[in-house]
Amino acid sequence: MHVNIEALRKESDREGYPNSLAHLVEELRRLDLMIRFQVEQVKRMALGVTPEFKGLYIAEEEIDAILAADKPWDTPPQPVPPDLIPLIEDRQALEERIAARKAASQRAGTELRLERLRQLFGLCPFDVDALLLCLAPELDLQYEKLYAYLQDDLTKKRPSVNLLLDLLCPTFEAKLQARQRLTPGAPLRIHDLLHLVSDPARLQPPLLSHVGKVGERVEHYLLGIDEIDPRLVPYARHVRPEARLDNLRLPPALIPRLRRLAQEHRRLDAGLVLYFQGPYGVGKQTTAEALCQKLGVGLLVVDGERLLHHDAEAFAVMVRLLAREALFQWAALYWSNFDALLADDKRPWLEALLRILEVRQGVTFLAGEALWEPADALHTVSFLRFEFPRPLYAERVELWRTVLDGVIPRALDSDLQALANTFRFSGGQIRDAAATARHLARRRAANPTRVTMADLVAACRLQSNRNLATLAQKVTPHYGWGDIILPPDRVQQLREICHAVKYRAHVYDTWGFDRQLSLGKGLSILFAGASGTGKTMAAEVLAGELGLDLYKVDLATVVSKYIGDTEKNLARLFAEAETANAILFFDEADALFGKRSEVRDAHGCYANIEIGYLLQRMETYEGIVILATNLRKNMDDAFVRRLQTIVEFPWPGVEDRRRIWEGVWPPDTPRSPDLDLDGLARHFELAGGHIRNVALAAAFLAAADQGVATMAHLTHAVRRVTLVCPWATCAEGRGASGSCT
Repeated sequence: MHVNIEALRKESDREGYPNSLAHLVEELRRLDLMIRFQVEQVKRMALGVTPEFKGLYIAEEEIDAILAADKPWDTPPQPVPPDLIPLIEDRQALEERIAARKAASQRAGTELRLERLRQLFGLCPFDVDALLLCLAPELDLQYEKLYAYLQDDLTKKRPSVNLLLDLLCPTFEAKLQARQRLTPGAPLRIHDLLHLVSDPARLQPPLLSHVGKVGERVEHYLLGIDEIDPRLVPYARHVRPEARLDNLRLPPALIPRLRRLAQEHRRLDAGLVLYFQGPYGVGKQTTAEALCQKLGVGLLVVDGERLLHHDAEAFAVMVRLLAREALFQWAALYWSNFDALLADDKRPWLEALLRILEVRQGVTFLAGEALWEPADALHTVSFLRFEFPRPLYAERVELWRTVLDGVIPRALDSDLQALANTFRFSGGQIRDAAATARHLARRRAANPTRVTMADLVAACRLQSNRNLATLAQKVTPHYGWGDIILPPDRVQQLREICHAVKYRAHVYDTWGFDRQLSLGKGLSILFAGASGTGKTMAAEVLAGELGLDLYKVDLATVVSKYIGDTEKNLARLFAEAETANAILFFDEADALFGKRSEVRDAHGCYANIEIGYLLQRMETYEGIVILATNLRKNMDDAFVRRLQTIVEFPWPGVEDRRRIWEGVWPPDTPRSPDLDLDGLARHFELAGGHIRNVALAAAFLAAADQGVATMAHLTHAVRRVTLVCPWATCAEGRGASGSCT
């Protein structure tokens, strides 16, 4: 506790502190003089209590003295005893020395964390001294004895609010004014720098009896420990930016805007909120890192979606801690998955975050996919929104070439172009797909082997359909061009659809049609025809030819009786399909995309709103959608006009039926030589799907009989199938269950 002022005076005040800890130590020396002064004062007020019982009981003489003494508000300031004046002079001299060395340190660019803490959180001298007094027992346990002595209680080893006020405030009026620096809304409390803990055994104890304790993260910061607050570790990580603006693959017009932004906010003394809007992997976080590198600050990356597991009150506390941690780390705040807060039921969570951003200094990045403008918030800080589009075809080819360098040493340009055209991936998705391909290659062979294009295609499919499988059923294509039997012009239509997909990037990106069209860049197709005429098979043929996944939409999971839910389900479905690079197949689409009805009630009104939403959503969707209907006449005319291609699937004629009958049998199926496929084609007007069902039913009959499919088995199977499908008739006009055999 002894402070040798004479020895300190011999040192030069013009030299700054070598580091932040040296400054902290000298500030504690200053407080030692304050504590020593208070100890001397207490000694003079001792009332003769037996030392071994001091603090353990209240003597009658002490009660009498309390009653006889003047109250604090009636007691004028007492002169300082002459023998204590040197203590005051020493403290003043030390304060002047500290001020001079702080100024020298500032000129030398030395970071003093206690001083920076004061600046960051707007602390006054009382706040700083209160923090130091509460920090002292964490650094030296001898302070516990001093505090117990000063509070006349051996159990009170930490400073109470009353002791803080006694040490730091010379008059009763000053104590009353200082109390407001300890309220919940004061800087010390709102930023969790100082905790006031009450005795749990006392019911609603007064503020003066609360004990002050410095937060663990604040203590670590002052001691030079930069680990993230343990409470934030599951949700945040600190990134040291290495990316540079010059190396980013961004739209040319965006780079100059970002450079100007970095130049204008170099001082970081004002709040700035940037909303980076775009899908996963388009470079939002990398761009934030490049800006931070330009500004000379770090980046605190927060997983906003994981934080939503907290209730609204706990979430608000975590947001305050994150904002404080960003200041401790001298970092910008990057809030990923921000649009998870935009749901209607998350409004209190969103408001808690926006309240902090309103008063936060420095840069905050919000990253999400949904369009958002803070119409009713963020009025006190600057706000800018930047859109990050998916890379164009040529950019995707270059990204594939970059990530595959060293993975596939001699990747053909044609293969890279096929990947870039088939999978409209962002840069992040391309990197993820390349990494997944490496894992697939290792799994395929005992020893690590070269990645093949098959591995890359499989990896791309794994990357693109993670969430869509929860909304639709994946269909594995089994058919090729040789399996589908249609008139030549219909087959040509299907091939033209493939051309539209294969050369989409070339036409839209290279030839510039993307700049000419604002809507309708996707491919919307209607397959119209009776059941069994090949609509689903054609969808499988297209998916197989294009190398895309096919998902069949279950209308039961989409259509809801509750108003507005169908629209929400469709919005999720289209959003996932757009990132999944898959073909959406709506079977019996007339149930969902039917004609708009006359409005008779609220449900009729909302049904028409849903169809109107679908018309708009289909125009903005850039993926591939196939709608299949058995009843073309039930489709809404305005909706049909918005489709690029309509393929009619006619009922097969005799020749087509004969080809279907011939191709429906697997090579290993034993068949009787007397099978009259020509007769079956002439006599029974069955569609391809019905013929397949007949052949399958006959195969089971044959397996249970002699193991060879015969005409008897086929005739029996025809009767069974046409009972289910009564519109399949005999060519002579009699029912298929009649006498034609």
